[in-house]
Amino acid sequence: MSICVIYSFFFFIISVSLFMMSLYFLFNDYSFFFELELLTLNYNSFEMVLLFDWMSMLFMSFVLMISSMVMYYSKEYMLGDLNLNRFIMIIFMFVMSMMLMIISPNLVSILLGWDGLGLVSYCLVIYYQNVKSSAAGMITAMTNRIGDVMLLMSISWMLNYGSWNFLFYLDFYKSDYYMMIISLMVVIAAMTKSAQIPFSSWLPAAMAAPTPVSSLVHSSTLVTAGVYLLIRFFNCLNSSILSVLLFIGVMTMFMAGLGANYEYDLKKIIALSTLSQLGLMISILALGDTLLAFYHLLTHALFKATLFMCAGNMIHTMGNFQDIRYMGNMVVQMPLTCVIFNISNLSLCGFPFLAGFYSKDLILEFISMDFINIYIYILFFISTGLTMMYTIRLMYYSMIGSLNFLSLNSMLESSFIMLKSMFILVFLVNVGGSMLSWLVMKTPYFICLPFFMKIMALIVTVLGGLIGYNLSKMKLSYTIKSLNNLMSSLFFSSMWNMPMLSVYFNSYVLKTGSYLYKEMDQGWYEYFGSQNLYNKYMMSSKFYQVLFSNNLKIYLILVVAWIFMLILFMII
Repeated sequence: MSICVIYSFFFFIISVSLFMMSLYFLFNDYSFFFELELLTLNYNSFEMVLLFDWMSMLFMSFVLMISSMVMYYSKEYMLGDLNLNRFIMIIFMFVMSMMLMIISPNLVSILLGWDGLGLVSYCLVIYYQNVKSSAAGMITAMTNRIGDVMLLMSISWMLNYGSWNFLFYLDFYKSDYYMMIISLMVVIAAMTKSAQIPFSSWLPAAMAAPTPVSSLVHSSTLVTAGVYLLIRFFNCLNSSILSVLLFIGVMTMFMAGLGANYEYDLKKIIALSTLSQLGLMISILALGDTLLAFYHLLTHALFKATLFMCAGNMIHTMGNFQDIRYMGNMVVQMPLTCVIFNISNLSLCGFPFLAGFYSKDLILEFISMDFINIYIYILFFISTGLTMMYTIRLMYYSMIGSLNFLSLNSMLESSFIMLKSMFILVFLVNVGGSMLSWLVMKTPYFICLPFFMKIMALIVTVLGGLIGYNLSKMKLSYTIKSLNNLMSSLFFSSMWNMPMLSVYFNSYVLKTGSYLYKEMDQGWYEYFGSQNLYNKYMMSSKFYQVLFSNNLKIYLILVVAWIFMLILFMII
């Protein structure tokens, strides 16, 4: 039995157990704290604390379920890889870092899991070891490093409260100046990990990782860590921070939806849809509903993992081609994969009674009931329409028309191991949304809206689908003539020039760091600092050693010299 199957079975059993326990904790309203005091220093206690409540256990069960399917899927997808065991061990470390982050109510242990995610994600992005994956890994690592530094600074500010168990202080010190600073740093950290504007460029770049990793990263682990951290820290966020967060989340959602309509890389389209859904989660969280944000986080994890698995199967069968222009009529070549792919896509769009519908429709109706300005309201619904546009475009390019692949090809859907893992997840996509809505929502949402606002989500979805279909049929990108249109399309397709700016910024930071290291750390600081101080201390210590070792001789010499000087003065 291979290591993939062993780890997959192990994760699956733990996932089912955690799900049952989370339901028990949810219905009985239990929360368990496990606390181990390591040491106390200057009234600051260093403790290892683990929090088990229904939210952390339910999230862990979803992460482990998706991880088990991804590991089983990897058995066939990574079949030709000589380092499969190393790949599985890296994924295992990745999942364990996420587990530590989920169950930590302590900033120090959160940082351990948070930094573990950043470090292991770098190892996974550069897994194929070429120039492009190296550049993508560097952008990923450098962007996530900003969040790590923010968490480190918030840890130092938390010393003002005597402990790092932030859950105990959030409600009491909400208006405290120190807590405002801490909350601002935590929000910036969450924005880097969840790839909000202006830190969005690393998310599509991270597609350089193997597809099973993309399935894991974009569904339930790395990108959702920021949203989960904000859910835990929500009680200390004041209204001004939430207003900024709402604006950033909506702009991220709009930017990602716009960019996905110009993209031709299959994995990047799905990555940009992840970015759009993360903007949706952050927005609804900023509007004050953490439960709805968490609910959408779970349903999104199900259909996004399935989408990436289907994309990986397509790429695998097509000999590692990822351009959707090479596809077409795939439903004849790979019927089961395409059925699962379309179900996941429809769930992403909010098709009735699939997982995405229950959370997404509820979010849009909740927004319609809220007191927000027209700008945010319109952008929300335009972004929903854009989601339908790029989904229909993706389905058009991959399913309709003739196959644009190589003239001689042998495309065969024989990957039974991959199909098994996809079937389990697509079953959860079908039943997961309704199941979670019954379980998680203790009190049902009562939505009372006028008829037009009630069907607004349906209207923009249908309009987006029609526009997406017609634009795909026209092949609009080939008919662009004017330079202005070309420049605007380049601007929209390049995520508002953020990747370029990120590369320049990162290269500037790296060059500055290299210069400072060379000129300062190994230059002037060596001369005036450590090395010079070392030489001075060595010289003075040698001198004092001679002095102390020969103090009797020196004393006698000084006595003789004093007598000699005395005689000399007497003679004079």
